[in-house]
Amino acid sequence: MKGIILAGGSATRLYPLTMVTSKQLLPIYDKPMIYYPMSVLMNAGIRDILIISTPQDTPRFEELFGDGHQFGIHLTYAVQPSPDGLAQAFLIGEKFIGDSSVVMILGDNIFAGHGLNKRLRAAVKNGESGQGATVFGYYVDNPERFGTIEFDKDGRVIYIEEKPKVPKSNYCITGLYFFDNKAVEYAKQLKPSARGELEITDLIKVYLEQGRLNLELLGQGFTWLDAGTHDSLVEATNFVKTMESHQHRKIGCLEEIAYLNGWISKEQVMKVYEMMKQNQYGQYLKDVLDGKYMDSLH
Repeated sequence: MKGIILAGGSATRLYPLTMVTSKQLLPIYDKPMIYYPMSVLMNAGIRDILIISTPQDTPRFEELFGDGHQFGIHLTYAVQPSPDGLAQAFLIGEKFIGDSSVVMILGDNIFAGHGLNKRLRAAVKNGESGQGATVFGYYVDNPERFGTIEFDKDGRVIYIEEKPKVPKSNYCITGLYFFDNKAVEYAKQLKPSARGELEITDLIKVYLEQGRLNLELLGQGFTWLDAGTHDSLVEATNFVKTMESHQHRKIGCLEEIAYLNGWISKEQVMKVYEMMKQNQYGQYLKDVLDGKYMDSLH
């Protein structure tokens, strides 16, 4: 499976912060925002990733990440000339996707929770086996901002509506979408919505109508943040700081994920440590290398 990070858009809701920089390069505590969606893909085992951004911001991501070898992954880049809908990413990335299944994550989405990696790997397996699509649902107070899920009396998904005026539930689709290889073909058949965009909800509904949509609800113990407003930006920073301070483990540390996955060597991590040893990020990497943390007992 291949991965796409969609980091485009003009982010006008965050003006003046984003007048001269990409939203996804803004800091969330001690890391650029894009580190968090990148970490989700890496935790899912995805190593071939396409970053799609605006003409002016794409060079900035290339400067930040290069080809991704420092994380044991392969990064490529593509430009979204104008924000014409999330599903447009599959048309832009058609050659990149090729014959593979694909997962797309939005560049301003942050996920955390014990057991998340297991769910990510299951969604990858579902897509690679050609069984359809997997999306994740989450309870929110403002469902009218998102693609909202309607359930029947037995709790089955019967409809998904983009930014409804009267939401049928408080559960929305998060910005993380796993698809089999049919996604590109279906995206080509989509018609622009009344907003003039190729809606990701319309692509998801194709799978729903076929009975090939798997919905995973992220309930108690999981956190999903969409850092697209000033308030949610602060909320995301406070959440990451609180979690890292109390659990003594970082969220979205790409070097740690790569090292624990066996994608990069101890020597490669040491180079990053030497560059950052004057701050707590570098000290954390040293603790990882020293084996201070245990995730399981045998």
